[in-house]
Amino acid sequence: MARTKSFNDLVQQHVKGNKKFAEALLREGVDALISGDVESGKTLLRDYIKATVGFEKLGAATGAPPKSLIRMFGPRGNPQAKNLFSVIGYLQKRAGVRLHVAG
Repeated sequence: MARTKSFNDLVQQHVKGNKKFAEALLREGVDALISGDVESGKTLLRDYIKATVGFEKLGAATGAPPKSLIRMFGPRGNPQAKNLFSVIGYLQKRAGVRLHVAG
């Protein structure tokens, strides 16, 4: 019997191989947070982080311990705005995108 990949593995593989998909995942994660769907936003950003920079490098870049970042984007995480905006700012810069809020 053939093994199937988990959904998370497929997402990570797709992010690594498709820059437009990766950018869309980042945008969707931030958009979900802004629109009040914090759980979906954290999940999307966690998948994006795992597939791109990783929590170790993100921690080094933002000054936050990697384990704290993992908890922050986990199901029970409750990120402080300062930490969340620091992460989003770094992810934008690293991806070469500028996200804007439009009314």
